[in-house]
Amino acid sequence: PGKVKVEVYPNSTLFGDADEIEALRANKVQMLATSLSKFEPYTKQLQVFDLPFLFDDLEALKRFQKRDKSRELLRSMAKHGIYGLAYWNNGMKQLSATRELHRPDDAKGLVFRIQPSSVLEAQFAMLGATAKQLSYAETLKAMQAGSVQGTENTWSNLAGQKIDSVQPYITETNHGALSYMLITSSAFWTGIPYQTRTELESIVDEVTLVVNKEAEALNQKEREHLLAAGKSRLVSLSAEEHEAWRNAMKPLWKNYEAQIGSDVLRAAQVVNRKR
Repeated sequence: PGKVKVEVYPNSTLFGDADEIEALRANKVQMLATSLSKFEPYTKQLQVFDLPFLFDDLEALKRFQKRDKSRELLRSMAKHGIYGLAYWNNGMKQLSATRELHRPDDAKGLVFRIQPSSVLEAQFAMLGATAKQLSYAETLKAMQAGSVQGTENTWSNLAGQKIDSVQPYITETNHGALSYMLITSSAFWTGIPYQTRTELESIVDEVTLVVNKEAEALNQKEREHLLAAGKSRLVSLSAEEHEAWRNAMKPLWKNYEAQIGSDVLRAAQVVNRKR
């Protein structure tokens, strides 16, 4: 028999968005893969992953996650008893809406669903839009009711939400990354015998490679499926339009530099090979 037994509870069947991290800290659950946006109450440094247009693409994000500065962020919540094990990427985010979004001004007046994140709230405020915090499960119903007119998410999550049933337009912005951190509690992790813990760390590394590879493939597949279905129209940005979006949101970098740390922000910027 194996040394470790793992029970998996998918899709918030054990704990939900609002209480899962505190459940981990209380040792009611021992591992979570949680969106980086949800760690704001425990550290401001991880806000770097929410900054719009900071990473040119998914490859740049992956390069950053391999750097020492990013590895340090896995331990940024140690004083709260949270121990980061790995980054699991979902993909780059797109914008869906009830109208075509070609330029930043096109988003003015719309209400966008976001995860709990002050960066994401400020991001939409800079566009003259309003951000509304909703769980993933609540989003479709809010759009059907008309209280939300847009969202940002990866292709796989847009497909999972059946976004094309309520959003006629998807603008391919690739403006930000959606990533998760695989976490455990420090007390639980350090309580595991050293040899077993070392073996688990190796397994986590192996699983991380598979998870990230499969997520990339899933996003590509779901993009093709959504566009082939023809319910939502793809809005492709020209280079000039894309730069206009970037310039509209880039001031946020400076606004959050003090909270995140200039060293972290610099490390994130240098991974962009094109600039």
